[in-house]
Amino acid sequence: MNLAPRAAARLRDVTLRDGLQLTGRMLSTERKIELARELFSAGVPELEIGSMARGDLVPPMANTIEVIEALSPAELERSWVWVATPRHVEKAAAAGAKNFQYCFSASDAHNQANIGRTAEASLAAMPDAVALSQQAGGRIQLCIATSFTCPFDGQVAPGRVIEIANDPRAKGAADIVICDTLGQAHPAQVSSLISRVVAETPKREIVFHGHDTWGAGVSNGLAAVLAGASVVDGALGGLGGCPFAPGASGNTATEDLLFAMRPDWLTPDRFARIVRTSEGLLSELGEPNRSKARQGARSKAQAFEWVLPA
Repeated sequence: MNLAPRAAARLRDVTLRDGLQLTGRMLSTERKIELARELFSAGVPELEIGSMARGDLVPPMANTIEVIEALSPAELERSWVWVATPRHVEKAAAAGAKNFQYCFSASDAHNQANIGRTAEASLAAMPDAVALSQQAGGRIQLCIATSFTCPFDGQVAPGRVIEIANDPRAKGAADIVICDTLGQAHPAQVSSLISRVVAETPKREIVFHGHDTWGAGVSNGLAAVLAGASVVDGALGGLGGCPFAPGASGNTATEDLLFAMRPDWLTPDRFARIVRTSEGLLSELGEPNRSKARQGARSKAQAFEWVLPA
């Protein structure tokens, strides 16, 4: 198997959005900024920094505007904000955001639960969201949640994802995000769908967003990269999950993806720094650390350079 494409793939850390959605403890704006800057400093190239979802429905996202306003223009160039309506784009852009992840579900049932409208209604509003992002001098992604399975309707036909990706109303999206929202996909499925997106839809950068519910998060991420994805999402310690998707667990751990993908910037020292950042955050939140790479990094195999010093 040719593993060369792994070196070119990027990791986007989504801790500050998807990772925090289900946590019982809130993080202050100052703590979120500290965490973002620590990850940037450690070498992580891109972050998802928050969501414009209503704070009363998703309380950990309530201070997203304040986070956007606190980051520098250079930092915002490397940061993404989850949006679901043109109004979300407008509000985030007014605060200084440049990169917008316009998300809706392939399945109507999940889109109704998550966003409160049909997928068709979300798609119909996308041209206005694209126009607003362009007016702000930014970029927008087409993010398709439940690309593999829906918690209410079951399997999602690959053709449905291809249909959305080819819809002319999505024109203007710089990237497409294919989401295994429930973590129920397996590597052959991921490889097949990503390959079809590459071959059958407009040329765009492909992001794979996976969860590790069934233990296939890393293998699915690598399958996506080998099939043509250039960005893979992860969250520190495997944090995360969708509050409107029964059965979803945390994201694939950032530490696990980095250890498997080995981007050029990753050194044992930088990996150790990210592991410590993850441990500190999850302890602060009172959440379990699900990263297997973190577990390995704390082993007694001191001859292995990726193990943290005793």
